[in-house]
Amino acid sequence: MLGATAQHNGYYEGNGYQVTWTYGHLCTLKEPNDYQEMWKRWTLGALPMIPQRFQIKLIEMDHIKKQYAIVEKLYEKADMIINCGDAGQEGELIQRWVMQKARVKCPVKRLWISSLTEEAIREGFTNLKDQKEFEPLYLAGLSRAIGDWLLGMNATRLYTIKYKDNNRQDKQPLSIGRVQTPTLAMIVNRQREIENFVPKQSWVLSTLYRNTKFNAIAHDEEAEAEDAAEVEKAKKEGKNIKAKGDIYKPLEFLTKEEGEKVVEEIKEQPLHIVSITKKKGTEKPPQLFDLTTLQVECNKKFAYTAEQTLNLIQSLYEKKFTTYPRVDTQYLTDDIYKKCPQTLNGVYQVKFNGVAPYADLIRPLGGGKALRKDKKVFDNSKVTDHHAIIPTGVIPKGLSDAERNVYDLIARRFIAVFYDDCKFETTTVMAEVKPAAEDASPILFRTSGKVINDEGWKVVFNKTAQPKDKEESAESEKDDTTPDNNADEKLLPTFSKGEEGPHEPQLAEKWTSPPPYYTEATLLRAMETAGKFVDNDELRAAMKENGIGRPSSRANIIETLFKRQYIKRERKRIVATPTGKALIDIIHEELLKSPELTGIWEKKLRDIEAQKYDAATFINELKQQITDIVNQVLSDNSNRKLL
Repeated sequence: MLGATAQHNGYYEGNGYQVTWTYGHLCTLKEPNDYQEMWKRWTLGALPMIPQRFQIKLIEMDHIKKQYAIVEKLYEKADMIINCGDAGQEGELIQRWVMQKARVKCPVKRLWISSLTEEAIREGFTNLKDQKEFEPLYLAGLSRAIGDWLLGMNATRLYTIKYKDNNRQDKQPLSIGRVQTPTLAMIVNRQREIENFVPKQSWVLSTLYRNTKFNAIAHDEEAEAEDAAEVEKAKKEGKNIKAKGDIYKPLEFLTKEEGEKVVEEIKEQPLHIVSITKKKGTEKPPQLFDLTTLQVECNKKFAYTAEQTLNLIQSLYEKKFTTYPRVDTQYLTDDIYKKCPQTLNGVYQVKFNGVAPYADLIRPLGGGKALRKDKKVFDNSKVTDHHAIIPTGVIPKGLSDAERNVYDLIARRFIAVFYDDCKFETTTVMAEVKPAAEDASPILFRTSGKVINDEGWKVVFNKTAQPKDKEESAESEKDDTTPDNNADEKLLPTFSKGEEGPHEPQLAEKWTSPPPYYTEATLLRAMETAGKFVDNDELRAAMKENGIGRPSSRANIIETLFKRQYIKRERKRIVATPTGKALIDIIHEELLKSPELTGIWEKKLRDIEAQKYDAATFINELKQQITDIVNQVLSDNSNRKLL
């Protein structure tokens, strides 16, 4: 497209352009021993290691040295450089370091695109940006790299020297990281919750009436009070909100005898229907994918690891079939809306094994009518550098089965956002049974059913939901974003208010359950929200600012914990190893293992990128924190050791 078609050693040339490339990182921050002789030896007296000025060096690998030499020579002769690195924080840092190492003096422009299609590249080259516009992005990436160096280098040496038993057979250092250690702490803490969990027994009452199960309920006074307080608070603020109305909880008995007594008192008494409430509702299409949501979905649906999903979506991006993957937003900008018909047309033509899986789904969206434009999809304020992951419209060919699975998820989400909401009706039936004793209060029962009146967007996912085994279902049910059209809706018989009749009460034993083990899907979610379980999409999006790690780095963090044998897989569970547990136990400094505190660091890095926080201030704060941690550990006279 640029006309640079003549191939040379390490670059292409033609039409006034020379096109060269890097292999990921060519440069890195210098090692401790590159700064001072005394930092070569692992001694407590050398800590903390805080360089006066951080410097970079070329990575000591032959193929990197060879390519850098080519790039450096091209830079020397260039009138202008166009930085075409990945349009993100890491991509900016990679290219900036190479240019710094080569002491570039000519003007630099920046190509900023979200897909690698010819149209996107051509449009990007006609709208090249000045490199200075991306200085905050570079400073954020640099601050992240320096922060990781400061904490990783110092804490790893500190804990290894101070606490590792030299008699241990493994000679690996105790690896401490700004993100990996809080992530490990989340896994260990969850495991301890499970191991220390003491199940509690209770009995729950239900009854069968006209082949329909009714569950016994009781007033939840605490929920009712909270509901009333929320309404009252809203009134004082001039807002008008309704009470939620869900002021009931399951009726539970602490002893079997207590429950059996109630069963005896009501089994010969008729069940009386006291109210029937019908409520119409709607459900919007699922949001588009960001990287974390895609990794979560692929783990649950196909058991792909976070790293596998990242590699697959990166491959689809490089093949021009999907947009830039390393994103943390689920929204599109308004200017993308006008391109959506063209994109849908491309997806319409996709065929896998001679079958066009999306044609019948896209056909109803045509006919000259405007595509749906929802604020849950198109919102400029929710997009910074890149939009959500969507198809480019380029027809995919030659995909592996795994690539096709990932593409299918992305394509269906994209199609679904242009469909109408799913419309349903929920029927709630309340009943009561008055015990035989005259002074006894009635026992309340409730049942409900849901009927889909208009599937809307759910037709896009018909027959796509994958069955789950019992363990996977239990461990992911709180974090299930998979649109499942195969779930059975409970249909109720026609009841009438005031009717009554015989019923069959029954008592069932119930035990409280421990929290589920992390799977890779739920761990990614926990990293995204700094360890807090959040199932509301809007609240989760708001908490992303305080998540730990970046979307593009979380997969690598998890894999690092596996490689260092701090965690292991047991089926889909992620389990801490004895070494992983011992490492977290020996760390008393909360700053090193707290997801919340690490989330605050992440927020500051995002603010540096948004020019709301000073990079130098961030680095100085980290230097002080590292100094404090070193002093705290050095003052520990407990003689603790990682055995």
